[in-house]
Amino acid sequence: MVRAALIAIAVLWGGSSASVRAAGDAGLDLVAIPGGVVEMGDPGGAADEHPRRLAVAPFRLMRTEVTNARFAAFVAATGYRSDAERAGTGWVWRGHWGRVAGADWRHPFGPDSTIKGRDDHPVVQVSASDAAAFCAFHGLRPPSEAEWEYAARGPDWRRYPWGDDPPEAADGTRRANFGTVACCAADAADGFATTAPVGRFPTGASPFGLLDMAGNVWEWTASRRKSDGKVILKGGGWGNNPWALRIGIRHGNPPDIGLDHVGIRCAGDSKPGAAPGTAAPKP
Repeated sequence: MVRAALIAIAVLWGGSSASVRAAGDAGLDLVAIPGGVVEMGDPGGAADEHPRRLAVAPFRLMRTEVTNARFAAFVAATGYRSDAERAGTGWVWRGHWGRVAGADWRHPFGPDSTIKGRDDHPVVQVSASDAAAFCAFHGLRPPSEAEWEYAARGPDWRRYPWGDDPPEAADGTRRANFGTVACCAADAADGFATTAPVGRFPTGASPFGLLDMAGNVWEWTASRRKSDGKVILKGGGWGNNPWALRIGIRHGNPPDIGLDHVGIRCAGDSKPGAAPGTAAPKP
């Protein structure tokens, strides 16, 4: 009953009353994360990143971000229309943020852009509502902020998923897809001017083996900031500097807008009998 209700909600959010069948989570590569205590925040971060400890129950989280191909399959199965499609505009970074008519998940950087040849890139121009709808269709949900941080850093505190070292090594190699080291512009120093195929930076893996938890695209959570009610985003994106890739950062946006830096990663409750994941120790 609960699952059926989630599917109905997912379709209604997209403006359709069509009857659809749940797809399940097969093929989404969910990693089992054991319960534990997460050291949230960043003592060197902003005021709302004050360190705090929270208990997290066992759960599952996608190893990579949702791709264009996965989102296209969801749309084909449901007839779903994203918030950006219905609004006719999406937010695009062109040295500054601006609304661009015709920007949506199929045209992430404006009406003249395309996702052709980018099936394995993360879907963008999706709102928090779109993220919840996609996840619900698969019997899943966006992660809470605490779940996201625990999956990114494991039981020990670290600034980035891989440890405390900066995302760009001394030899210029990178652990993530991000922008310039000095704030704030996109660049192609890591081989990608905008999004990269998911999972392309294995040296940036989290202790549980999750990929792109820093960089590529920001990810919606199910949590909101108390200060303004905006939905919390985590992880940083392709146009950000290393400061925005920190695990503790708490960016926020309204739930109904799409941006070319923001995508989806789904979580699920722990399955009975599933073998828990093991966190790699901090380097």
